Amino acid sequence: MRTAIIGGGAAGFFLAVNLKEMMPGMQVCILERSQRVLAKVAVSGGGRCNCTNTFRRVSDVAAVYPRGHRLMKRLLKVFSQDDAYRWFEGHGVPLVVQEDDDCVFPEAQDSQAVIGCFLSLAHRYGVEIRRGCKVQSLDDVAGFDYVAVTTGGSPSGEGLRWLADLGHEIERPVPSLFSLRVDDTALNDLQGLVVPQTMVHIAGTKLRAEGPLLLTHWGMSGPAILRLSSYAARHLADCNFQVPLSVNWTGMTDQQVQEVLYETALSQAQKRLTTFNGFGLPGRLWALLLDRALASKAGQRWMDIGKKDINRMVNVLCNDSYLTAGRAPFRDEFVTCGGISLKAVNASTLESRHVPGLYFAGEVLDVDGVTGGFNFQTAWTTAYVVAQSISKAAAARGL
Repeated sequence: MRTAIIGGGAAGFFLAVNLKEMMPGMQVCILERSQRVLAKVAVSGGGRCNCTNTFRRVSDVAAVYPRGHRLMKRLLKVFSQDDAYRWFEGHGVPLVVQEDDDCVFPEAQDSQAVIGCFLSLAHRYGVEIRRGCKVQSLDDVAGFDYVAVTTGGSPSGEGLRWLADLGHEIERPVPSLFSLRVDDTALNDLQGLVVPQTMVHIAGTKLRAEGPLLLTHWGMSGPAILRLSSYAARHLADCNFQVPLSVNWTGMTDQQVQEVLYETALSQAQKRLTTFNGFGLPGRLWALLLDRALASKAGQRWMDIGKKDINRMVNVLCNDSYLTAGRAPFRDEFVTCGGISLKAVNASTLESRHVPGLYFAGEVLDVDGVTGGFNFQTAWTTAYVVAQSISKAAAARGL
């Protein structure tokens, strides 16, 4: 029996080695379009590979999977984040948890630990790897008993055309997980500053996210912006990535901020506004926000400001407004939402509803998560489910 896996990325290799472990007699061949395999794994997580998340702070899967959360809730019961953790450690890749956000990385803090594991297992199990193989129809994989598509995202949709021709519904691919450009000279001059707890939302919508925010020379990045770009991927694409963005720099409610400001005005009465703030904001950012709220009064002492001044400060701290000017000026997105519609696959096996023996795993499906290791978990979970489905299908045929 022979299985072709189209795509030499994370999902493809995970599927290949698990299928060989489940069914050693199965001949498995990975068909990779480029000359490099696992290229995306190499650069993920800043080269460290954020390979999963503990999910300890995830009360609802929908909160971390903007698309495909119902499918992921179902499939995580088959192969969960805990299963992934045990799998990697059991295959020679010790892991560590980053306590502040529950992200899981190789102990070596190097994506090569994961890549080396996959390549070593593929070699040990006799998985054939063919590079430079562009598959454009089922005729290109004739002779294989089972075919799994793990090609990842297809930003232009071109790579999905042959699958659409087979009858599969396609959800329009658009970028997800990207930084936003904000053309504001004063803000851009604060590049490198990190604000630890913010809330951001697109004005006029319910699309919002929270977390640390990084100021850059092109605009805004960091977990809060990346999460927002994931939740709002289609809305942002429809608006050409130009939307009114509101930033709460404190992560607190208007009333809470107002209370802090009044308390500060009493306890720090003799100090100048610029020398003390009760929110832990970086000094240069605080100075900029003060200038926006109070202009010429920004250099005064706390005892000199009145109720109207406090209200202006609350408004700027909790509802600072910007107009985004597009995505970051380079291709930093690693995820594409959209792809094979979940209506086109069996939710239990991930087998095509249109072509028997054809399966899908990873980012090629219309499933994507926020930043934090959730997209790699999608790769491991869906790949494992497909490996299990193929092995069961082959066993049922007495092979």
